[in-house]
Amino acid sequence: MATPIDTGRSNQKRRTRAAIVEAASGLIAAGGEVSMPAVARAAMVSEPTAYRYFPDLPSLISEALAGAWPPPAEALAPVADSTDPVERVAFACEFLLRGILRRQGAVRAMIAATVARPAAAAERPGIRFGLIDHALAPLEETLAATDPEAFAQLKRDLAVVVGAEALFTLTDLCALAPDDAVASAVRTATTLTEAAVRTAGQG
Repeated sequence: MATPIDTGRSNQKRRTRAAIVEAASGLIAAGGEVSMPAVARAAMVSEPTAYRYFPDLPSLISEALAGAWPPPAEALAPVADSTDPVERVAFACEFLLRGILRRQGAVRAMIAATVARPAAAAERPGIRFGLIDHALAPLEETLAATDPEAFAQLKRDLAVVVGAEALFTLTDLCALAPDDAVASAVRTATTLTEAAVRTAGQG
């Protein structure tokens, strides 16, 4: 049976964790660079304390962003009746990229960690928040059934397309305006999906 002291400690841990997540969310919403020291300062805890609750920055950012995008079904509501996988993927990519554009500092931090730790690719927003899975649902009975390896590769390709490094390359290195960069990334996603549809038709 928990003692009052144990209960108090548990409540304090929950409050500390919530404060760290709230601080990260605030930094993300402000559009600034997100780092563990900055989060710790905003949460009024020490940096070692922040790391004790979140072993790395991506795990903290993932939790802070968990409520940033609506559920996939809601996000894809405008194309819910569409059976055109290209339209669905293009819409999902554009929706996600626009969200990423508003959270550049947070996503840059996630990218850096993902490059260093490839196993963290599943934490990319496009996969984590289920938009890619929903966008590719029309291909489940065709490409996923006939060539699961190609289907898995398409998902990984799209994770890169809707990941922010592609967008930042287009804006930072190619000097495209944000809307033009989004449009370019969506065209890439569309091309990938069209190739998948052709592959499914040949199966």
